[in-house]
Amino acid sequence: RKLLSNPNGLILGTPGSGKSFAAKREMVNVFLVTDDDIIICDPEAEYAPLVRRLHGQIIRISPVGSDYINPLDINMNYADEEDPVTLKSDFVLSMCELIVGGKEGLQPIEKTVIDRCVRSVYRGYLNDPCPENMPILGDLYAELRRQDEKEAQYIATALEIYVTGSLNVFNHRTNINVDNRVVSFDIKELGKQLKKI
Repeated sequence: RKLLSNPNGLILGTPGSGKSFAAKREMVNVFLVTDDDIIICDPEAEYAPLVRRLHGQIIRISPVGSDYINPLDINMNYADEEDPVTLKSDFVLSMCELIVGGKEGLQPIEKTVIDRCVRSVYRGYLNDPCPENMPILGDLYAELRRQDEKEAQYIATALEIYVTGSLNVFNHRTNINVDNRVVSFDIKELGKQLKKI
């Protein structure tokens, strides 16, 4: 399958037809036959028994949990030819598009303000790239609040629930290690919270 021009797969079927079982069987095959990593996004918390059996790692992303992933983490070696801050700015723009954008998406001024603030919050880290200097969402929020444009205040207000509100799970430094070959991200509790918004 990996030799094909598109190795991706999609499992479709009616409820109860065995989609999850087929996915689990494929994961076991990959685990036994290859050296590939297996990364699972588990919105229903249904893969935990299999992951435990394979001695994998389960990361519970929850508003009341203690596992954190910093969406502003940056890898300076991610791409040889592209500026990692530019790549991260593109990611943050996409994230804000989902949070703030609405039907029309982000407006040009909003995009400019976000890009400016992203570049600003990484200055300290680029000058001294130690883990303590890695920015978090709260740093971006504070930088947006320092801007004069009303658009910046609007974006900051939209981000507030993720910084100081009930969904502040993404306003922490990463404290997990994903070196395990089998990693499952259990997002069931987070999904419940997001559905309420």
